[in-house]
Amino acid sequence: MFCDKCGAPAQAGQRFCSRCGKEFAGVISFARRNRVAEHIRLLGILWLALSALNAVGGLVLFGLANTVFLHLHELGAPADVPSGFLHSLFATIGILILAKAAAGFLAGWGLLQRAPWARMLTIILAFFALFNIPFGTALGIYTLWVLLPASADAEYEEQVRSVGAA
Repeated sequence: MFCDKCGAPAQAGQRFCSRCGKEFAGVISFARRNRVAEHIRLLGILWLALSALNAVGGLVLFGLANTVFLHLHELGAPADVPSGFLHSLFATIGILILAKAAAGFLAGWGLLQRAPWARMLTIILAFFALFNIPFGTALGIYTLWVLLPASADAEYEEQVRSVGAA
């Protein structure tokens, strides 16, 4: 037998949960373990961490584009080096990486808050993260393993309802 609030094991005749303190009313129910609930907090934290790494990389790239590549000819580079093109290229890539980091921060925060839209956003980002070797690939596979199965939708919606009711 398990607590229907936190999933902690409970003994027959026990009046309060030993983990969360919830009072049992009547019969202790049998609760099925929710696979998504066990992994959702870790997923949110990992998405925040990966997004922080992406944000640092994006800021460095954007900074290099606006310092080194903007003044490349002044630093003694040959005249045939396309400094304008390199500046535009690296600035654009930096902005795209920063946008990806912002979406990852949003997904991580949404998962931690059990937002209804966070599951779908995280699944979409997980497919893009598969190309970001090695950390993004690992997080993308883990995210898809947790959130993609058909049963995960119902389990996540149950988590959303339980947070909304509390």
